Amino acid sequence: MEVCVIICNMSNQLQPFTPFIPSDDVIQHSGLADKALALTMEASKLAGKINLITRKTIIEHMRVINSYYSNLIEGNNTHPSAIRAAQRGDFSSEPAKRDLQQESLAHIRVQDWIMAEGVDADVICSPDFILALHRQFYQDLPPSLLAIKDKEGNVVDTLVAGVFRERDVEVGQHHAPDYQDVPTLMSDFCEIYHPDKRAGDRKLIAAMAAHHRFVWIHPFIDGNGRVGRLLTDTLLRSIGLESEGVWCLSRGLAKRIAKYKSVLATADSVRQGDLDGRGALSQSALVSFIDFMLDTALDQVKYMEGLLQLDKMKERITAYVQARNDHRVEGVEQIKEVAAQVLYHAFMEGSLSRSQALALTGMPGKSAQRLIAQLRQEGLLTETSHVSDLTWAIPEHAEKFYFPQLTPEI
Repeated sequence: MEVCVIICNMSNQLQPFTPFIPSDDVIQHSGLADKALALTMEASKLAGKINLITRKTIIEHMRVINSYYSNLIEGNNTHPSAIRAAQRGDFSSEPAKRDLQQESLAHIRVQDWIMAEGVDADVICSPDFILALHRQFYQDLPPSLLAIKDKEGNVVDTLVAGVFRERDVEVGQHHAPDYQDVPTLMSDFCEIYHPDKRAGDRKLIAAMAAHHRFVWIHPFIDGNGRVGRLLTDTLLRSIGLESEGVWCLSRGLAKRIAKYKSVLATADSVRQGDLDGRGALSQSALVSFIDFMLDTALDQVKYMEGLLQLDKMKERITAYVQARNDHRVEGVEQIKEVAAQVLYHAFMEGSLSRSQALALTGMPGKSAQRLIAQLRQEGLLTETSHVSDLTWAIPEHAEKFYFPQLTPEI
């Protein structure tokens, strides 16, 4: 929960948030264009590494990871194992932990909602969508997570889901714009950062700049960080940044949380003299912020790209099977070594027909059927019906082998 200090006597004058993106000359000399191009190319390379079905499986899995890291940035350290337990209906007996599990589930539901909506740039870049995004996140959360507190911990307000703030606030050293100006600012924000306003690398640079400007406006009494990161993810997807969702920007931001908060705060700075651009805010600080965001995204793309190299994934699947047989994986039994071959081919192809899966075992009929049944029962392969193809999956007991260091150990 963000800590806000209520401001009673702010000016009603509209506060501009120029520059919207750095000038063309500054972009070229700063290296932002090169980094934007590198990110686009690496994201495309990552998308080309994996089957579309496997990509969908990873994206669905990463929604829990995204929820974990985005909420971690805001102080909710609910581990993915606890989030998955909540997905199964297994909530903590401690009210505070249970509430935080609910918050994590809300983040996942919003991601599901965004994907189901299939929103395009025209929809995304509208105040109505941003209000709906906030409403989808907060509408079903428990009262404890809707209380707005001041620095002393006193409750001063209650969050209303899907409503722009109706109070003036200060967050850290930042005096957010007058609440009466928020609707106009958000309308301007949506028009300014619509992807159609720019071409090429400027789309990506603008999307990263928009992340700060959204937080600077601080349109909601609470939830601006979470909604801002969800909005940025959605913007990146709308501009065609391939493989978004396979990699997780929030993971990178959480791992560099001190730097993330520092560059966000610095980008709030007003212009520092005539050599610092022509806007109301510091152009050099915005450049530093965008540079940090591009670096962070590129780091996460390369992390996933390294994990999804076919030879490396084959080694990790084999290591997982070996660890089971060495009794190093809790909650599951030993398994035939040939299971690694079945799982690796399922990863490469996305799914296998039942006859393919049976043939890959190289085992007699009954033995092959028992092995495939075991893989289904343990969530390593999934099915939509008793005759459907078998799809590669990522059960919790295999995650740390398939994707080492994706999340911290408990």
